[in-house]
Amino acid sequence: MDRVNLHERTFERLRMMIVRGRLEPGALLVEADLCLMLNVSRTPLREAVKLLAAQGLVELRQNRSARIVPLTVEGIADLFEAMSSVEQLTAEFAAKRISKEELSALNNVQDEIEGFGRAGDLDGYFSNNQKFHSKIAVAAGNAALREIHELLFPRTERARYFALSSIKRWKEAINEHREILEALNARQGKRAGRLMAEHVQHTGQQVIEILTRNPARTGAAA
Repeated sequence: MDRVNLHERTFERLRMMIVRGRLEPGALLVEADLCLMLNVSRTPLREAVKLLAAQGLVELRQNRSARIVPLTVEGIADLFEAMSSVEQLTAEFAAKRISKEELSALNNVQDEIEGFGRAGDLDGYFSNNQKFHSKIAVAAGNAALREIHELLFPRTERARYFALSSIKRWKEAINEHREILEALNARQGKRAGRLMAEHVQHTGQQVIEILTRNPARTGAAA
């Protein structure tokens, strides 16, 4: 495997471990342990960690081990305030510009989400939930807006997975998706935007509630 491909694969594996909580907020990234776990040398590992830092998932610290960025109430509030505004615009624009093919694909993704929800398959549910949001951002047809969305998306991805520790949130999110889809199918831009903003805000509120009940999960003391 060539060097570029190796560090990209290492990045993806580490990113998945962070997003899905297998490397917890605040956890130190000990190079020797990770090299052994991932079966890679230090060079691709360090390149992967730099990419994760650029996405806001890892904190680089001078003369100290890098660590997973902690989850804080303040940080989550700021992040989801920004993301709700961005995704409100993506939904508004998508309602006007989404093609029939894109709309059909989005409805199929929602069917997959609901199927995984009934099966209690968190990883399948989550993967398709992310597709749902990404496809709407693409369908918005605005390159600058999509760039902002892609910048914030990795950070919200971790928090969204965190929120899904509550089964109640799964069911709520499925219903909210249905309403967003109804607005998109009806080409109702303002309604689609409002529903999307509320949906994103609800997820942020769920994460904040979890962190408030259990501050140890923030990783801030690490």
